[in-house]
Amino acid sequence: MSAAADAYLEWWAAAGVDCAVSEAAVHWLRPAPVTITKPTVAAPVPAMPATLAAFHDWLASEATQPERRWAAPPIMPAGPQSAPLMIVTDMPDPADMNANSLLADRAGTLLEAMLRAIGMSRPDVYIASLFAARPPGGMVEAGDIDFAARRMRAHIALAAPERLLLLGDRTARALLPSDAGDSANSLRFFNHNGGTLPAIATFHPRLLLGQPAAKAECWRALQSLIKESRS
Repeated sequence: MSAAADAYLEWWAAAGVDCAVSEAAVHWLRPAPVTITKPTVAAPVPAMPATLAAFHDWLASEATQPERRWAAPPIMPAGPQSAPLMIVTDMPDPADMNANSLLADRAGTLLEAMLRAIGMSRPDVYIASLFAARPPGGMVEAGDIDFAARRMRAHIALAAPERLLLLGDRTARALLPSDAGDSANSLRFFNHNGGTLPAIATFHPRLLLGQPAAKAECWRALQSLIKESRS
């Protein structure tokens, strides 16, 4: 039964419904009552560690991280500091949880082929995820996404990569501002706590496995990222 429920939630997440909205049923044909509420004060941004090693320790052990509410163990980022490329995914896939490594199994094999095509290998790059663990069904609260985006901006500043590759729509929406003038897979510049760096948001390998026709567009995105670094 739990496997069926997870599969159902995964289907909704793939369709773009990736965060909870309300626990109560909504009568969409009946106007909602107008209520006046006091303005809320945004939660303070937590103090972030000052070094990458301290950040890893904080990510793994700090009790206030949203991942502490989930039963799954965290999967830590991996790779060298100041790497030529940092890859950010949204969260571990089920196969990643089994392997205790981000972008494992078939998605990982495809990623490694993508890296070889641009003259890199997995040990060359730094790989991290917005969420270090996987929540039930892969569904997260909107407030947790906001927190994870602030946390990742500090993380990227500490990792200090030369370029940034964002995998998947959820990752892109969390970290890149929406701009009608920028098309999908176009080169952008990502602002983080320490400056800016060139970034590309493209399809997650899990989508490419099911939609091979999208690989050509992904390849063009990777080429534009590499060409920018050589210009």
